[in-house]
Amino acid sequence: MQASPEAVGASQQEATDVRPLTGNEAIARGAWEAGVRVAAAYPGTPSTEIMESLAHYPAEDLHAQWSTNEKVALDVAIGASFAGSRALASMKHVGLNVAADAFMSQAYIGVNGGLVIAICDDPGIHSSQNEQDTRIFGQFATVPVLEPSDAQEALDLTKLAFDLSEQFDTMVIVRGTTRLSHTRSPVAIGPRREHPSRGFNESPAKNVMIPAHARRRHTAVLERESKLKEYFETSPINRWETGDASFGVITAGTCYPYVREVLPNASVLKLGASWPLPEGLLRRYCESVERVFVVEELEPVIEKELRALGIKAEGKQFFPREGEFSPEILRAGFEKAGVLEPRPKRESWAIEPLVRPPVLCAGCPHTSSFMAVRASGARVAGDIGCYTLACLDPLRGLDTTVSMGSSIGNATGMALAGEPKPVMATIGDSTFLHAGIPSLINAVYNQANITVLLLDNHITAMTGGQEHPGTGKTLRGDPAPKVDYEALVRAIGVTWVRTVDSYDLAAMYQILRACR
Repeated sequence: MQASPEAVGASQQEATDVRPLTGNEAIARGAWEAGVRVAAAYPGTPSTEIMESLAHYPAEDLHAQWSTNEKVALDVAIGASFAGSRALASMKHVGLNVAADAFMSQAYIGVNGGLVIAICDDPGIHSSQNEQDTRIFGQFATVPVLEPSDAQEALDLTKLAFDLSEQFDTMVIVRGTTRLSHTRSPVAIGPRREHPSRGFNESPAKNVMIPAHARRRHTAVLERESKLKEYFETSPINRWETGDASFGVITAGTCYPYVREVLPNASVLKLGASWPLPEGLLRRYCESVERVFVVEELEPVIEKELRALGIKAEGKQFFPREGEFSPEILRAGFEKAGVLEPRPKRESWAIEPLVRPPVLCAGCPHTSSFMAVRASGARVAGDIGCYTLACLDPLRGLDTTVSMGSSIGNATGMALAGEPKPVMATIGDSTFLHAGIPSLINAVYNQANITVLLLDNHITAMTGGQEHPGTGKTLRGDPAPKVDYEALVRAIGVTWVRTVDSYDLAAMYQILRACR
């Protein structure tokens, strides 16, 4: 359920009520209640609904936009923070790779207005090309990472993140996962708190990262880390829940309710922040139990930190480093560790699941496009989008796919390496605007003999139909300038340009033959 403008427009309401919200909707609500003024994102599952939800709040409260890519979204949010306003950028985990250059520099600069980045990881790889763990990025940049375990905490920790950002002069990551993003639960909501702009901070030594300034700012970053550790030692977002002292469990995020379901009487330390970790609290907790287990999805971030502190911790020898956790996975791990009695085996029925491989939607223009692509006999570098499914039967029209915008650069490398087949790159309209333009400039500049097939279906289709600069509409549906792709690529220096209707298969075949 997305909040309607009427429902959220009562900015001055004082009474709190309860609504069923998904984690993404709760993050959006938390940002609105915290007084966010500017929010920007590039759509990416499982994070997309954060910005879509923010667009339902009154335009006079905040500006919400789709940006051309995640770095641009973060740059926009950084600019709003520079100007003294609270700002939010949201993206999926691989989007942080795109935004990493700005992210790492801003970790040194800090903030003026509160700056929060909502990043949604995808354990289990439901809709991504990898399973990376954003907590490691937080460590890398020395940026705090808050981990909600349900929608209520998603709202509360997002509000807290803005306060921490301004208190400690730092960006703050609110880390979600696919399960949190799309699970709905009751959430107590409250009114919006306005935060007047702080005005621009006239301090080049803080805002301009030349080496002389960056060296001093690095010292400030390390001091900030120490202060954050002190804060988290006593923060109520960490909960020590006493129980059976024969063993204890340290966990965070959506693993927490699974732990409680499997071990209702266990001693549990639930961390609200997975970075930086409160060393004193961890030591005191670990001394209170005989064995310590760490339950965390993906990488052993907390487990490694405990071991670095000289604390014997158990975790990944019983729980996997890949995939999404569930109560069943945790139960099996704790049975293997010997703290749960194995359940008696039950008679099982061998049920053969009906396999439904993903396919392009009925009537999708990419289907006919890739029928022609396959018939061309080209070596095809693909990109990220719905059309990546063209690697599967029955189309089998792609040879490679790496990341957003990689297809044109990959095709350039193949051609320059002497690939004997004709070389083609396929890329969607939103992906081309996201990361394809620099690669096309590079291909023209280096005179690569390749064909680029720009698959324009007039929308960001893979994430549910979001607008972009080529659709002529903004996130809120207002009219906007529309990119003229033919004029754009000609300005880059492409001289052979043809536009063809993908449903006209005969014309598609002829055009692709002419490219060879």
